[in-house]
Amino acid sequence: MILYDYVLSPSCYKVRLLASLLVAGIDLRPVDFHPGAEHHSPEFRALNPAGTIPVLKDAELVLTESGAILTYLAAVNAHEWLGHDDPEMQARVANWLAFSQRLTASAGAARLHDMLGFSGDIDALRVQATDALRELEAAIHARRRRGGIFLAADRPTIADIACFPYAALAPDGGVSLDSYPSIRLWMRAIRALPGFIEMPGIHRLHEQMPEPGPMPDVVRKESA
Repeated sequence: MILYDYVLSPSCYKVRLLASLLVAGIDLRPVDFHPGAEHHSPEFRALNPAGTIPVLKDAELVLTESGAILTYLAAVNAHEWLGHDDPEMQARVANWLAFSQRLTASAGAARLHDMLGFSGDIDALRVQATDALRELEAAIHARRRRGGIFLAADRPTIADIACFPYAALAPDGGVSLDSYPSIRLWMRAIRALPGFIEMPGIHRLHEQMPEPGPMPDVVRKESA
């Protein structure tokens, strides 16, 4: 399998991340997305007429959407990551794959605006990203109340991998994660998975500041 990849692309990263978690071998073919705009070259357009990344090529199969690539990698290497235990879980995974596109179109677009100078109504993009993050926060909070942390099941699935990068990198587009404790705890759970790999802006778990816990009794007494 060959992944046409750009190291700063969250959509490419989610494929690299899943491949690492599944210990699935993929060969990386770097694409000069910025500033070279290689994805608009005739050679790349022959591979993917839409001119987007990532692209996964496996023999004669060419996949150009990150959700489809995640689904294919899981189907080939570890079927349980698809969440197909029952129809309800399967539907939840599909729903989160669709939701991840909203994160890409809002938080992702805001990040492209701020980091690479892409055009866009940055105020509107940040509002849309905030709306999506609030929805994600509410869903994870509800999962936590039932004793879980992952989006679609009691274990991680491709739903979590699809949503993780653009949520984690939302601050790059001017959208803070300070108001979303459940999202931060969910991101820590993903970072703790065996085989987790990082990308620029997304670090390993041990490099994160710990989440604040309850105030110790001794501090409360001293403050009284």
